[in-house]
Amino acid sequence: MRRALFIVGLQLFAACAFADNVSFVRVWPGWRDAEIYMRISEYFTNRINMGGHIILRTHAKPRSGFYFLVRVKTDRPLISGAKFVVSVIVPASPLPETFVFPTDVPAGGKVYELGLTGGDWPGKQIHPVAWKLDLIGADGRLLATQSSFLWSKPN
Repeated sequence: MRRALFIVGLQLFAACAFADNVSFVRVWPGWRDAEIYMRISEYFTNRINMGGHIILRTHAKPRSGFYFLVRVKTDRPLISGAKFVVSVIVPASPLPETFVFPTDVPAGGKVYELGLTGGDWPGKQIHPVAWKLDLIGADGRLLATQSSFLWSKPN
């Protein structure tokens, strides 16, 4: 009896501990020119083709900018009402600037391109001093996080 209760308790713990199995497989930060996003199909259909990725930008029209290419993996079904929170520190200021990208994360995960475009990024030659990326659920819980090496260093 005692062993059976222990096994049931262990199974419940495992189910709770791994129910939110969401992770960033990889995060690639870097500048991307607008031409990268121009697909031949756009010339013929006059509709934006995202190439299978989910592209979220701080400004819809300008495509050039500093992007965080993020591969998300999850064992969960659709995660509705989630949001990416990107915090960056640029050389011009020691204070982080934060950008929020609301999204839904489909079952299995997806590749996202989170773009700081238009006036939200100072230019092609500028690289962040440090950055942090969080994926937060609709309930406010942190689902996944990743940061640059310098983000974790003290002031």
